[in-house]
Amino acid sequence: MPIEDLHEFVTKLENAGELKRVKTQVDSDLEISEVLSRVMYSSGPAVLFENVKGHSMPVLGNAFGSIRRLEIGLENPDFTEIGQRIVDMTRMEVPAGIFDKLRKLPELSKIADIGPKLQKSGPVTEVFEDSPSLGSIPILKTWPKDAGRFITFGMVATRHPETGVRNLGVYRMQVIDDRHALMHWQKHKRGAQHFDMKREAGSRIEVAVVIGADPATVFSAVAPVPEGLDKYAFAGITRKTGIKTVKCRTVDLEVPANAEIVLEGYVDPADMRTEGPFGDHTGYYTPPEPYPTFTLTGIMRRQNPIYLTTIVGKPVLEDAYIGKVIERSFLPLIRMFHPEVVDFAMPPAAWFQGMAIISIKKRFPGQAKKVMMGLWGMGQLSLTKIFIVVDEDINVHDMNDVIWAVTTRADAARDTVIINNAPTDTLDPASPLVNLGSKLGIDATQKTKEEGFQREVQEPVRSDDATRKLVDSRWPSYGI
Repeated sequence: MPIEDLHEFVTKLENAGELKRVKTQVDSDLEISEVLSRVMYSSGPAVLFENVKGHSMPVLGNAFGSIRRLEIGLENPDFTEIGQRIVDMTRMEVPAGIFDKLRKLPELSKIADIGPKLQKSGPVTEVFEDSPSLGSIPILKTWPKDAGRFITFGMVATRHPETGVRNLGVYRMQVIDDRHALMHWQKHKRGAQHFDMKREAGSRIEVAVVIGADPATVFSAVAPVPEGLDKYAFAGITRKTGIKTVKCRTVDLEVPANAEIVLEGYVDPADMRTEGPFGDHTGYYTPPEPYPTFTLTGIMRRQNPIYLTTIVGKPVLEDAYIGKVIERSFLPLIRMFHPEVVDFAMPPAAWFQGMAIISIKKRFPGQAKKVMMGLWGMGQLSLTKIFIVVDEDINVHDMNDVIWAVTTRADAARDTVIINNAPTDTLDPASPLVNLGSKLGIDATQKTKEEGFQREVQEPVRSDDATRKLVDSRWPSYGI
């Protein structure tokens, strides 16, 4: 059975020796974040702070800060199964081609066993605050030069104004006062798209910010699912069964019934304010920029909620492990559209949007560039700065192997692709303009004569099978 809520996840983590309780009083202003960053950089456990100064609500951090904890939370040691379920569903009626596959994705949300199930009430409806205040929540200030307190793990629920497809996205929110926070909707995010559509129609957008839920729903909020696929349905795909939802009280949105806290409100395009700076996952402070304001209209919560948070900064931190699960779970989807792909990796040190390495089974000249162009046209991969394409004999998860391929199979003039004036991640500290920069592609596959390689292909150095088998059989006798 899938884990139903954050409390059950905490229990499972504790039973597995993956959680530490801190009973010493701690301050949400810088102290908790300093503790968490030290724990994360040292690959430490999840931490539940039970005594937060000025608050009765405990704070949970680093809950997803290891592959083991994600295996516990998602109950799935093979994360590629998540993406494979989507691929299998699109093949139920054997679509004729790629465009039929794309059109089928929104239909997945209608499958009864994975679709959300609306309830009259749930744990998150136990308490409703009609005179709400963000000050009642132990929201952290993370880094010394941050502009203030930031909600860093809020799952922002919106609905597509035309199709009604629901989205959950994790966007940071800077607290301004007890009733207002700034919504950091980057241009390329789906929540920002919904906001822009409502703004063009001359109206504000209703929003619910979900804090704390079952691990599958949290993962679904972070995951860059295919366009048109309802995030609540994706949570059901991840869990293998649909989530329970309830109606909000002051906005017309549904939220996970087993959530810890839900902030209800709206975002008004007429109310823009300066957001930032904030120490982000690139390892740099992002500079102040104008973003729209979220106005709080009510809070639904459990009687005794846990405040789930995370710390971002110079890699490698908690988000690296979530990113690794996304990498594994979306490999089948990448293969669905690019069958020559063997494996795919996004090194955590490159904050995931910075670099991706792809191995392919090469069959024709120029195939590496074909894969680059195709992946740069796929959703969030359009923001990836650098692609390195290697042959299938290269381990994309071993940077030594990748560097060897780049230096022995790539020629700088022949095998480097630079694309100017392309979309970049809003947070990229190197791009010359916000949201606009360049791409780098490196074809580190072995070149053929058709690709202009006139030399004889040199043979890689390898042991012979007979000697390997001999040494394998005699290894214990060597005493090494």
